[in-house]
Amino acid sequence: MNQQRTLLIQIILFVVTLATTTVTGAEWIYGRPFFFGENPLGWAEFFEGFKYSIPFLGVLTIHEFGHYFIAKKHNTNVTLPYYIPLWIGGLSSTFGTLGAFIRIKERITSRIKYFDIGISGPLAGFVAALFVLWYGFTHLPPLDYVFELFPIFKQFGNEYGKFLETSPDYISIKLGDSLLFNFFEEYIAIGELPHPYLYTNYPIIFAGYLSLFFTALNLFPVGQLDGGHILYGLIGDKAFNIVSPILFGIFVFYAGLGFFNAHEFMTTDTSLFLELIAKFGAFIFFNYLCFSRITENILTNWLITLSVIAIQLLISYFYPSIEGYSGFLAFGLMIGRFLGVYHPTTNDTQPLTLERKVLGWLALLIFIVCFSPKPFVIIQHLAN
Repeated sequence: MNQQRTLLIQIILFVVTLATTTVTGAEWIYGRPFFFGENPLGWAEFFEGFKYSIPFLGVLTIHEFGHYFIAKKHNTNVTLPYYIPLWIGGLSSTFGTLGAFIRIKERITSRIKYFDIGISGPLAGFVAALFVLWYGFTHLPPLDYVFELFPIFKQFGNEYGKFLETSPDYISIKLGDSLLFNFFEEYIAIGELPHPYLYTNYPIIFAGYLSLFFTALNLFPVGQLDGGHILYGLIGDKAFNIVSPILFGIFVFYAGLGFFNAHEFMTTDTSLFLELIAKFGAFIFFNYLCFSRITENILTNWLITLSVIAIQLLISYFYPSIEGYSGFLAFGLMIGRFLGVYHPTTNDTQPLTLERKVLGWLALLIFIVCFSPKPFVIIQHLAN
């Protein structure tokens, strides 16, 4: 009875997630919300959203079932995927889902099991993402597609990009650069590439890009992420517990770099200075939460936090324009405070076979080619 109820919950979550990703996909395509505004989207636009939700959820599903089937192969007690729907009404700042996960209902004590289950999902999802991107870039719609979405661009013809780049009060999201995505742009694309500000309006390519983005996040070689399981299997317990916190520290350092500029504190405006200090205090506490479990000593964690921020400020003093990507800070908090920077120890320390080692280093190479230092850049031109 409990199994049937669990299965029903999983099916409902999948259906709801399919709906939320389809709605979100339509909003990304047309740049307008459902149910809100002067010209809300309707059912015709909703069905267009499947061009985003099906490939995106398809890659996500293949990823999760990669974990599932390998876990079953190792006779590990595991559940089917739980999907997490997310739609914030009218705001195209979400992707329709927070992902999916499978529950492993027993403690894994084997290094090889951790490795096999961890690597299977990203590799399966990566292959699926390659297919999605290949299809998207080899089936680019003609320029009329842009003009149908945004009739105002038609008067500019092939020069519509200049309007996008100079139009006042225009807001868009530019997808970041990754080695693999750039490869598809340069060598695989057939037809008219969209302007960099309009990739989010091309649902299949956008779904493929997001698939690469989430593959990279999963393969980040820290803690209990899939990449953490892989690196743990490759280098073992002692080395991992040294490398993982160092990589995590570099990641949080980069994420917060430039968030505050040392020159900002030189203001003579007292009210502005006090407001800045309050925000800076919150920033320090947020970073402490990221590092709060990196050691068992509170003072050591505070020392790490303050050292990271001090170096950030020092760099910003000499290089005022330098900045990392603050969007990664939330991911840093999730890892440092909730998922953990370290990996559970295993009783069975049997080394990996040569084939597994090759796959492991290949997976870390996939992380590098999929990773974008600034995955989403908000572009806004304010009116004078």
